[in-house]
Amino acid sequence: MAATAADTIETDVPKRLDRLPWARWHWLVVFALGFVWILDGLEVTIVGSIGPTLQKSSTLALSAFQVGLIGAFYVAGGVVGALVFGYLTDRWGRRRLFMITLGLYLAATVATAFSWSAASIFAFRFLAGMGIGGEYSAINSAIDELIPARVRGWVDLAINGSWWLGTAAGALLSLLFLDPRIFPVDLGWRLTFGLGAVLGIGVLLTRRLVPESPRWLMIKGRQTEAEAIVADVEQQVAEQTDGQLDRVDETIELHPREATGFVAIARVMFAEYTGRTFLGLMMMAAQAFAYNAVFFTYGLVLTTFMHANAAHVPIYIVPFAIGNFLGPLVLGPLFDTVGRRAMLTITWVASGAVLTVTAILFQQGTLSAITLTLLWCVVFFFASAAASAAYLTVSEVFPLEIRAMAIAFFYGVGTAIGGIIGPALFGKLIGSGSATEAMVGFLIAAGWLIAAGVSAFFLAVEAERKSLEEIAEPLSATGESAEGGDGAGRHAARRRPARSGGAHWAPRYTYSPSEDLYVEGQVAAIERAVEDADEPLSERELLSRLNARHWGPGVTRRALRHAVADGRVSRDGSRYVRARHRAAQ
Repeated sequence: MAATAADTIETDVPKRLDRLPWARWHWLVVFALGFVWILDGLEVTIVGSIGPTLQKSSTLALSAFQVGLIGAFYVAGGVVGALVFGYLTDRWGRRRLFMITLGLYLAATVATAFSWSAASIFAFRFLAGMGIGGEYSAINSAIDELIPARVRGWVDLAINGSWWLGTAAGALLSLLFLDPRIFPVDLGWRLTFGLGAVLGIGVLLTRRLVPESPRWLMIKGRQTEAEAIVADVEQQVAEQTDGQLDRVDETIELHPREATGFVAIARVMFAEYTGRTFLGLMMMAAQAFAYNAVFFTYGLVLTTFMHANAAHVPIYIVPFAIGNFLGPLVLGPLFDTVGRRAMLTITWVASGAVLTVTAILFQQGTLSAITLTLLWCVVFFFASAAASAAYLTVSEVFPLEIRAMAIAFFYGVGTAIGGIIGPALFGKLIGSGSATEAMVGFLIAAGWLIAAGVSAFFLAVEAERKSLEEIAEPLSATGESAEGGDGAGRHAARRRPARSGGAHWAPRYTYSPSEDLYVEGQVAAIERAVEDADEPLSERELLSRLNARHWGPGVTRRALRHAVADGRVSRDGSRYVRARHRAAQ
């Protein structure tokens, strides 16, 4: 039953979701919502490769200018789709919109395969762009609201970084489908879009298993529905992990609200969260500029300055894409352990510094196509993690009611600034044939990346392992009316004092923003497991007994270090035994 706008709801839904251990259910969410980025990377790379094919008289006979417009229409559609569907995601719900946007994207992709003229392919790519733009808002909102707080950073970065798996696949598939010896010239490029659509249909079917965000349902007053979804998820997770879930003793009070107007959205972003808004714009524009400038002129740089064979460009893209994917995957856990501020600063500044060195070596003519590619792999190993973290940042530091719209705003404005200026500027500089002028473009990109890192150092929010409601309290929290206000009356989530006794304690589910409190439960569990063992335990045996794979990134090593340093257990070679002083008692 839905609550009325006058009702006050007290709920523990956010904390119940955040304390869940990692289970197969979370993998379902990751696959169903994140796989579309692989499809997008696949398509974008293939579209970039089919330009010469589309200029042939046996296909669409496009001019070079028209080939360039295909990407422009896709980007324009992405901006429009992000803003339109982002607003609707906050009004209609995450689930409805991530089904609609994926459906639109797939329909437009299939239609692209049947394009018959320049106008038709422009229209279909614009619609596909609208779908993928809407996906940014709907998917990032849903992922952040369904994934436990302790691993939200790593999961979000890994999903956004998976775009580059599609890029690598697209580069390899283009060698196959665009080879006239294998497929007719006017058939191969159409089959690539058909392949993406077939894969997308499987994702669409899988998404039917992902529920609506219980957090979103709560602010709409649909408490019964939200409670039912969380209860079902808890049952699935408990069965999949063979464990008992911790009791939750923290709630938040909400006034349901039907919608948040544009005036309230602007007030929250530009008056209440000015620093966060500036940081979001700086990072999103920086990543859009660097990627659109460097990646989309990658082939042109290799052929113009390094005299690489144009047919071999996709081969160079593969290691570049792998470096971009490994960055978020490897560095992602550090955003949950070392922290957001430190890692944002390190990744942005490191990518800018290495790009500066690359620009200087490029101008001096000391690089080959291979060494330039290797340096770019290093640059974007860090830059990809930073860019993925930018999407994480703008999706977690604003209130739930405007989360999707905030993502849409930053994506749209950042893409419009960096995505338009970057290719135009670099195209002109590279077209001059001067390595010095090209170096200037690289240095501008490097400076922007470093500026984003400096901004993150001063303005980033310490959001690691914190509930979304702790990072940015919902506008509907008790103290502000449904019509809005200045936000001064909103208060933090109401905490009930923890009750002793009677509750089952499970270390892998424990959550606390404090690092020391966060590992205390795990240390106690390690101590008990060692004391209960009949013989010394290897690290693998010990962690297996504790089911420690559910503890979260970095927690296992930290808990073991604390246990040994505090004298709770001892090391005997490579095995763990009871503490020496306790064994002697």
